[in-house]
Amino acid sequence: MNLPTRWPDSGVLMTRRLVLRRWEQADAEDLYRYASDADVGPIAGWPPHKNPDESRAVIRDVLNGREAYAICLKEDGRAIGAIELKLNGHTDLTDRDDECEMGYWLGKPFWGRGIVPEAVTEMLRRAFEDIGMQKVWVGYYEGNSKSKRVQEKCRFRFQRKSEGVDVPLMQEKRTGYVSSLTRDQWQWDRLYAAAAAVRKERRISDYVTCGEVSAAILSGSGRIYTGVCIDTCSTLGICAERNAIFHMITNGEAEIQKVIAILPDGSSGAPCGACRELMVQLMPEKYQGVQIMMDYETERVVTLGELTPAWWI
Repeated sequence: MNLPTRWPDSGVLMTRRLVLRRWEQADAEDLYRYASDADVGPIAGWPPHKNPDESRAVIRDVLNGREAYAICLKEDGRAIGAIELKLNGHTDLTDRDDECEMGYWLGKPFWGRGIVPEAVTEMLRRAFEDIGMQKVWVGYYEGNSKSKRVQEKCRFRFQRKSEGVDVPLMQEKRTGYVSSLTRDQWQWDRLYAAAAAVRKERRISDYVTCGEVSAAILSGSGRIYTGVCIDTCSTLGICAERNAIFHMITNGEAEIQKVIAILPDGSSGAPCGACRELMVQLMPEKYQGVQIMMDYETERVVTLGELTPAWWI
């Protein structure tokens, strides 16, 4: 399954506002402060903590997984929530070593600030880039609208609804919803976001406009390069895809894995003949496997080999 024989030490993960770090016994008071709130645990399937000693035991016995982290603000480094990748053997959503389940919760004073989506985004990167996961599963119980919104915002794809799901810590049954995100879907989502971030139609001069179409490519090294179309009153312009490719070449790379172009209405489409020809000439022995996003909404992908079945050379 191509899992690393020794996973890179996660230690501390950083985002723009957050530190995700290992739990420590010294976090027991902070954990109790937020986990004792009746609005936090029960909606996620566990009862409120009764005292700091219980929180201390949870840190020792529950929040001790290989990929379990305390969510902390950079400003003070104190635990305000939890997030974890539950690996095979510690989840009932998968029995594969290259898949895992993500779980998370956050202290109520910090709700509504986009903290959990920020933490989830970094944990997805951790799952797919660092430890070789191919799919991440996630779930929520009916009524947990905040968790549902996080999953939708982070582009998890709904998979199933189940009635009568056991919630043993609460001694009851509930309706559960399960979604997932594959590594491939995650890559396409990042490419779309990168292309959308640079797509801005503007006039440079009376003769030059740009930005009506944007593109992003995933290189062989896993880096993302972007470009926009540049249109002139003669033939000096360039397509967004070729602009992104030249950006990649400028940075020392020459292999493409995936390509997406965003059109003026936000949809995606196939590259023109000139862009396809450049990719074929750039990778004459491997171009057939380059993936092209034809329709982002329906996730329709074709290969460059399918678009260009017979190269003229």
